[in-house]
Amino acid sequence: MKKIFYPSLLIMAVSVTACHKDNNSTPTDPNTGVTFAVQGDQVARPGLNIVFISSAEHDKFNQTEPSQMASIFGTEIKNKLLALNPNYTTNKIGLTADQFAGALSTDVLNVSLTGPTTFYDGTHVLTGRNLADDVIDDNFTLIFGGIDGTSNPGLTSDHVDKNDKDFSNSFPYEASPW
Repeated sequence: MKKIFYPSLLIMAVSVTACHKDNNSTPTDPNTGVTFAVQGDQVARPGLNIVFISSAEHDKFNQTEPSQMASIFGTEIKNKLLALNPNYTTNKIGLTADQFAGALSTDVLNVSLTGPTTFYDGTHVLTGRNLADDVIDDNFTLIFGGIDGTSNPGLTSDHVDKNDKDFSNSFPYEASPW
């Protein structure tokens, strides 16, 4: 028994002695010099990449700086918009195909500091996003709904009217997981 006990004490003593606080050391950043070069997904505007960007270009779109998106993807987005809705002229918020493609081609989430935060509430447009905003229906309405939002009624909704669980009243406000 003594042969096992003494080596165990020795290992514990060495371990405890090695664990000391050195107040003279300077903390270092383990990521110094490291560049993270791959952006996984933009997702500021849900469905944008899936609907308007060819599958071969998804990664490129996600890795493109938002300031460069319009020049690289604006024409592709406009062409896809007009392929989805050949009768598109102006949408409910008054945007022509060129204007709408320009607004969509920068996948960033705008935030209003002075008004309501919403993806689209009928008056305020792209001023942020609430959890309860039905961004897919909003997008469908802006793509297919025409000037008053009622053209092509079969195409302006995914018919998913709310979240499957109620949102929380406290931060972070998301619904509890199943």
